[in-house]
Amino acid sequence: MWEIIRAGGGFMWPIILCSVVAVAIVLERLWALQSNRVIPRDLGQKVWNWIEADQINDKLITALQQNSPLGELLAIGIANRDKPRAFMIERLQDGGRHLVHDLERFMNTLGTIASIAPLLGLLGTVAGIIHAFNAITANGIGDPRILAGGIGEALITTAAGLSVAIPSLIAYRYLRGKVEQLVVRMEKEAMRLVDALDERSRLLAGA
Repeated sequence: MWEIIRAGGGFMWPIILCSVVAVAIVLERLWALQSNRVIPRDLGQKVWNWIEADQINDKLITALQQNSPLGELLAIGIANRDKPRAFMIERLQDGGRHLVHDLERFMNTLGTIASIAPLLGLLGTVAGIIHAFNAITANGIGDPRILAGGIGEALITTAAGLSVAIPSLIAYRYLRGKVEQLVVRMEKEAMRLVDALDERSRLLAGA
């Protein structure tokens, strides 16, 4: 492995750095975007039970905010439960934008790695070809071994760049899809809460 890295030339090091960063981001996001961490099971029902039992207080809202991203979104709705429906929805949308930003943390970096890794490989390829032509200029073409270093550098950096870019792009697309799926589920839970609070307010007003 070390010999391959050396044969690839100086452009192998930024490609290796990209691979390390990409792996770290993918592992961190896979852990952070687990469904049970973002959207704990039955959390919406528990919140509604608290509302039904009239147990909502500031301490409970704070605990809900720290529970999960879904808990943070539901806490926004509960904190504005006495406000008009339109205002509550506006606050939820604003909070949702912040949550989406948190869920997409490091995703732009991963996408950038997927884009620049093959370019780094291409740059290494160009450098290898230049090295090969310099060898021809200095020594002629009588000995093919003279060209081996430059050609090897060109091929290795190309392969290395693509080997980093392809998995990074696949992971980026998967994680983006995962975020979109979680956001849709959170929006549904938030709107269920809004509808339930709105219905409860009408019932209390009618009583």
